Amino acid sequence: MVVGVAGYYGFKNAGDEAILEAIARELKARGHQVLALSGDPKQTAKEHGIRAAHRLNPLALLQADLWLLGGGGLLQDATSSLSLLYYLSVLRAARFFRKRVVVFNQSLGPLTPWGEKLVKRALRGVPIILRDQDSWEYAKNLGLSPALGADPALLLTPPPVKREEDLVLVIPRAGVDQEALTNLYITANHLVHEGRRVLVLLLQPGYDDEVIEIFRLHRVEKTADPRRVLYLAAQAGYVISMRLHGLILAAAAGTPFAALSYDPKVAAFAKETGAYYQELPGDPIKLSKAAMYGRYPDWEKVAALKERARQSFDLALGEASLVKKTHGRGSSGS
Repeated sequence: MVVGVAGYYGFKNAGDEAILEAIARELKARGHQVLALSGDPKQTAKEHGIRAAHRLNPLALLQADLWLLGGGGLLQDATSSLSLLYYLSVLRAARFFRKRVVVFNQSLGPLTPWGEKLVKRALRGVPIILRDQDSWEYAKNLGLSPALGADPALLLTPPPVKREEDLVLVIPRAGVDQEALTNLYITANHLVHEGRRVLVLLLQPGYDDEVIEIFRLHRVEKTADPRRVLYLAAQAGYVISMRLHGLILAAAAGTPFAALSYDPKVAAFAKETGAYYQELPGDPIKLSKAAMYGRYPDWEKVAALKERARQSFDLALGEASLVKKTHGRGSSGS
């Protein structure tokens, strides 16, 4: 079967590329072909070893039997109302072409009242799998009927690399208030003063470049390659991250982590894993102590999330099987 995946792919964001890498690996392991909608189809096909089509080509929706809308934080209008309209238009177009669509391992929100109305209308009758408990409860309050999954990137396998306990990854994000970035910089300084080695890692080159000047006294690396991020997360003794997938890839690597939350999805992941977290602007002393004194997540909760992620594929693909049995339809997939 050909399974289509629609998300924020092909834009050099390591978090979203990690999601796509995990989805592609899992689907291929189950014997399916993968087609992704991407802002850069050639690069996506090359990096992930899958088929790709431009995200603005609606006829690409005809080329898959099932469409997974996600994962990621697509169903929100805090960053852009146009983004929400785009993803809901993909959903509607796929359904117009009589394709099965599953909202797959997404967060829900933040949404304005306008956005809530759009989402409620568009998702009526659509299978929904959300990646965190807070989103699940939000969806229930909107009158939707979601299932609970988890971020697919949790299923990525870390490379065999020697852990360096004194190495701390610090992962900022551009676009937050200056006080929060300054506090993260102070956190990094405290860690160096206490004998730790700090690597400041930027997960969206280009977008995050504006923070380089703030962290100019520290070693800075930028990469959109989720494999590189996973390697560094596995190598580090601790990860402090503003970005969600800094935390998720640390969890996948078995490396303890703490969060400085700029978005509800970051706090939601920290809460579900029992990890230490702060809301912006953060307290640099307490944040640095979390790393120095080993405030760990609850690894049993992390393992439970990984199992939820595996089961979400069973659920999504089970929906596809049900459609084939009921409607007897299929396109070019095997």
